[in-house]
Amino acid sequence: MDKLKKDIFKVAGKILKSRLIVGTGKYKNFSETAKAVYASGADMVTVAVRRVNILDKKKPLLSDYLDPNKITYLPNTAGCFSSKEALRTLRLAREMGGWKLVKLEVIGDKKTLYPNMIETIESTKTLVKEGFKVMVYCTDDPILARKLEDCGASAIMPLASPIGSGLGIKNKTNISLIINQSKIPVIVDAGIGTASDATIAMELGCDGVLINSAIANAKKPILMATAFKDAVISGRAAFLAGRMSKNSFAKPSSPSKGLI
Repeated sequence: MDKLKKDIFKVAGKILKSRLIVGTGKYKNFSETAKAVYASGADMVTVAVRRVNILDKKKPLLSDYLDPNKITYLPNTAGCFSSKEALRTLRLAREMGGWKLVKLEVIGDKKTLYPNMIETIESTKTLVKEGFKVMVYCTDDPILARKLEDCGASAIMPLASPIGSGLGIKNKTNISLIINQSKIPVIVDAGIGTASDATIAMELGCDGVLINSAIANAKKPILMATAFKDAVISGRAAFLAGRMSKNSFAKPSSPSKGLI
């Protein structure tokens, strides 16, 4: 328990109580969004600047349901298919809301929604130069992940599998390689389908997970949010505890000495 208490999750200098980050899209309404977020225990939420109303006071505001003084808003560039679009979106977010901690995603293909890593890297360089603290959605390529870190990214956010697919972590080896080489937080983003997927991510050593579709599209989103809360805590505890070694053959669980 002492080890858990001393286990601090810090991103871009900001300390977060929960290692679960939750998206705010795909819910029926802002009320359901807020209930799911609070049930998850998350204290950071992603907000799609191009899709979710956070500034137009003539329409329902997300901030009326999720207090930005209690929950950290992480503006993202969901829906941007070029560096130009992404940069414009985040500059607008900073001008209108003062946000500097942001999530960058530059999508390269409408079918797979995989990131365009060439434009993602160039966008990261530009944003860092402009004073942004950038958490970056990327492929699970260890070489490109290192490149993003070298460019000044504040967090690496490799996909587990395609966005919204619910397929879970398809390449544990690559995720592990990224974790082992990174000096900044590694947060699995995209493709998580259920709570056990989040536990696996945390057991691998990920610093956190970002979940949206798996909660919002569940039959009972609020209950699923609670499940993810527990899954992330359990997975992190298992990682800190250190799992037993794997063996090719069976080993008796009872002592072999002093038998009757």
